[in-house]
Amino acid sequence: MKKNKWGVSLMVCVAVLVGGCAPPQKDVGVGPITEIKLTKSIQSPLAKEGKVLFESKCTMCHKFDQKVVGPALSNITRKRSPEWIMNMILNPDGMVKENEAAKELLAQFNNMPMINQNLSKKEARAILEYLRQFDSL
Repeated sequence: MKKNKWGVSLMVCVAVLVGGCAPPQKDVGVGPITEIKLTKSIQSPLAKEGKVLFESKCTMCHKFDQKVVGPALSNITRKRSPEWIMNMILNPDGMVKENEAAKELLAQFNNMPMINQNLSKKEARAILEYLRQFDSL
């Protein structure tokens, strides 16, 4: 089988071009959220509710522009899927046990796990909308 200068089989390249290979699966994390449909525009009332929740539940460990106890959250909605973000909020214990990206974050932050705030799906969705709003500015 002929390979190009990068050592990639030309058959593999052809298979990718004609759709013979499945696209990589997005990481939705581990938890109750398996799929979420978002609107293109930010839902301002939901984001406002999310801001209040974020400020009362999250700011001891998270800032947008700097690492604190946890990672900086600026651009998080561009780095992670909405499902992953909500599952991290709703199921931090399960995420750090079973999700590779969450395990890597745990290791980066001195094995300091995120605290489970016992939020509802509605509250987690509001925080997600606030994060989306922040990242859209």
